[in-house]
Amino acid sequence: MRTRFWSVALLAVVIAFVRPGLARAAVPEYTAAIVATFPHDPNAFTEGLLYHRGFLYESTGRNGQSSIRKVVLKTGQIVRERALDPAYFGEGIVVWKDRLIQLTWKNQTGFVYDLNTFEPRSVFHYPGEGWALTTDGSHLIMSDGTSDLRFLDPNTFVETGRIHVTCDGRAITRINELEWVKGEIFANVWRTSVIVRINPKTGQVAGLIDLTDLAASAVTPAVENVLNGIAYDASGDRLFVTGKLWPALYQITLSRRTAGKNLCQSLP
Repeated sequence: MRTRFWSVALLAVVIAFVRPGLARAAVPEYTAAIVATFPHDPNAFTEGLLYHRGFLYESTGRNGQSSIRKVVLKTGQIVRERALDPAYFGEGIVVWKDRLIQLTWKNQTGFVYDLNTFEPRSVFHYPGEGWALTTDGSHLIMSDGTSDLRFLDPNTFVETGRIHVTCDGRAITRINELEWVKGEIFANVWRTSVIVRINPKTGQVAGLIDLTDLAASAVTPAVENVLNGIAYDASGDRLFVTGKLWPALYQITLSRRTAGKNLCQSLP
């Protein structure tokens, strides 16, 4: 009996070393169902999106076309807008108290605005590129196109930490638009139709949302009009998504996929 016990134990150890994939469960995958559809400016090159107190706030990109906007959800009407200097390519935004904070792509420059008036308050700087922003309520969380997410002090913009994002052991790059949803960081992955759900403590991807079908029905796929834009209404528990140059914004619900497609391996 003792010999048989040690043989079984040894076999288990060998399997764990030879085939480590058997020792961990696959990353959960989700599909989406559309709950409601809202109008979205088809000329908006969406770089940042959030929901705050009944309105959508959006940052658009491209030099000479970049702006920040306050938008009525149901109608898509822009009720306040401020254009950026053409030298800047607008990127992600976040609301912190009475301020709207915006990144730019390659200028290493961020702007702080009064949330109510969009009047400029201050400017700050950071190394590398700026892609997206969200907040966990204590820090700003920033993506820069790499596999790292930076945590920033919301008052000084000094980096206080970072996490390295991996999916089933693989580093994931091109992490783009961000949103804090129920204790996780939801992130678009640029030039894919996948949203990753990131554990903010470990950087590990805890789930993948496959929006391939939704994106294909929203627009004719092209190089630039990719999925990009996540907003969450915490009080109403509503999740919204859109894309660059999309004519619509969608409220969606998620369902667990019974048979996964191993999406981790398809991400950049």
